[in-house]
Amino acid sequence: MAVTTTSRTLRNRPLLGALRTRRTGSPGPENPASHADAARPEAPARRTSVVESALYDEDGRRVASHTRLADTFRELRSRPGGMAWIGLERPDETELATLAREFDLHPLVVEDAIVAHQRPKIERYGDTLFVVLHAARYVDATEEVEFSELHVFVGPDFVVTVRHGACPDLAAVRTHLEAHPALLARGPESVLYAIMDCVVDDYLPVVTGLDADVDEIESEVFGGDARVSRRIYELSREVVEFQRAVRPLQRVCGSLAKGAEKYGVTEDLQTYLRDVADHLTEVADRVESFRAALRDILTVNATLVAQRQNEEMKHLTEVSIRQGEEVKKISGWAAILFAPTLVGTIYGMNFDVMPETHWSWGYPAALVGMLAVSVALFAVFRAKRWI
Repeated sequence: MAVTTTSRTLRNRPLLGALRTRRTGSPGPENPASHADAARPEAPARRTSVVESALYDEDGRRVASHTRLADTFRELRSRPGGMAWIGLERPDETELATLAREFDLHPLVVEDAIVAHQRPKIERYGDTLFVVLHAARYVDATEEVEFSELHVFVGPDFVVTVRHGACPDLAAVRTHLEAHPALLARGPESVLYAIMDCVVDDYLPVVTGLDADVDEIESEVFGGDARVSRRIYELSREVVEFQRAVRPLQRVCGSLAKGAEKYGVTEDLQTYLRDVADHLTEVADRVESFRAALRDILTVNATLVAQRQNEEMKHLTEVSIRQGEEVKKISGWAAILFAPTLVGTIYGMNFDVMPETHWSWGYPAALVGMLAVSVALFAVFRAKRWI
């Protein structure tokens, strides 16, 4: 009795790249590895990074959910035309290596997904697209912007999302798409567009929060808050990092638009992509306006700080001048009083042999001399405006 094999049929729809048929499905003489996988004992349970792993049929309906990647792969092989959407959060090398073997992922892509800290970009490796997105959210409690990195692998019959951070909310994206199976039926690229739309939509609250922060800083600058310089610097860093997330994403949208036209992606999906690109352009313009506003605020703040410093220096100078005037007055009166004190001190020495000690006009002459010297000194100091 002959044993027949069934080859897995991929969904007949274009992707933004050249497609090629890969794995075979049901076990048979041409696929002995499937029997080996079935016979291999299960490994001990360990911590997994799989957040969600679901399979969808040709009509975009969820038909299965698994917690183990091996079960997802097995189910995907048995459903020609189906699509798998696997969500991971900070996976380890073992899990990514398993995905790489199953979906023929390029080693460089796997390395990027492990290391993270990649700039937003889009790259094509054979029939797989690798997209890096930077998500952002505004935290009202701390008035700060948190950034997360998201990697998306898009193949002919699979989507793998690798999240490094708390955002975006991919569960909401999955719920929305599952509520509209017609979107999922358009293929993995529809998932990519939905994820990008979620990331860009999450930028809008960030823009609103940054706008409010800029307004507050303007008030603080003219209010004379001494801590405003530090806040301007910190906000400028957030805006720059936000711009680094937005600008490259515009190039990603441009590349996807060119690929959509080249590989015949449906007009509906191209409409979604144009909508994402429009929102992204609006966000990019707002971010650029924030940078310009912060530059102006920084210039105004530096000018105001310089003015306050000049006023303080002027005040200190005036105080120093007044102190100098007081010192001159004190010095003048001290000099005036010094002359009679000197004369009185000399003639107060109890020596018998001293000039004028026995002179009958000595005492009046001494008084007149002391008075004359004091008046002369007073006139001199008065003329010099010391007194």
